Amino acid sequence: MLFQLPALSSFTKPGLIPGLRVSKGKVITIVPVTVAAVVSTYMLTRFFSGQSDPKSRINQTINIDSPKVVHSFDVEDMGNKVIYCRCWRSKKFPYCDGSHGKHNKETGDNIGPLIITKRNAADLKIPE
Repeated sequence: MLFQLPALSSFTKPGLIPGLRVSKGKVITIVPVTVAAVVSTYMLTRFFSGQSDPKSRINQTINIDSPKVVHSFDVEDMGNKVIYCRCWRSKKFPYCDGSHGKHNKETGDNIGPLIITKRNAADLKIPE
């Protein structure tokens, strides 16, 4: 018994491709193999391309040419309070300038700064 899909009916019209008929068994084999081939090709292309979508980058402006952006600070050099950026949008990076507010509105994100406060030794309660 032969099975014809409406989309393939034009292939069985006389004169287009003479004698072409697609059986149900062939359709059941061809469709999953074709889908698997397309999905595999797409996944392999994404995997081997090595380039991610530039919009998915967190850091879009700071030391882009560097393989890793690292900052180091001494606790002794800090004042009583320091506020560090975590959204990577600050014009004063690595310090926060409030750019996360605009980022949060645009993306629906909820990122905020890292705030480090230095306590006085007199404020510390030392257990006896």
